Amino acid sequence: MTVDDKLIAKLEKLSSLQVDDERKEKLKSELADIINFVENLNDIDVSNIEATFSTIEGGTLLREDTSKQNLELSNHILNHAPKSEDGYFIVPKIIE
Repeated sequence: MTVDDKLIAKLEKLSSLQVDDERKEKLKSELADIINFVENLNDIDVSNIEATFSTIEGGTLLREDTSKQNLELSNHILNHAPKSEDGYFIVPKIIE
């Protein structure tokens, strides 16, 4: 994968962040290093390793999934949001 200005522009749009022009070259280099490191994982032979689903012996402990509502906390959070309406967060559209 090539890290170029087009990819940086796409990442800026998806993250709703703006990267300064002087920082873009360093960012491209850092992202390329990260991608190269991760691509090295493709070279590891795992064909003789049995797949596991949990590192915890006996599996993961599950809890009951219960819904709890705290209107005071919800209102406090929404009051500190940049934009909200009818009890929901208003966020910028990122998918066209």
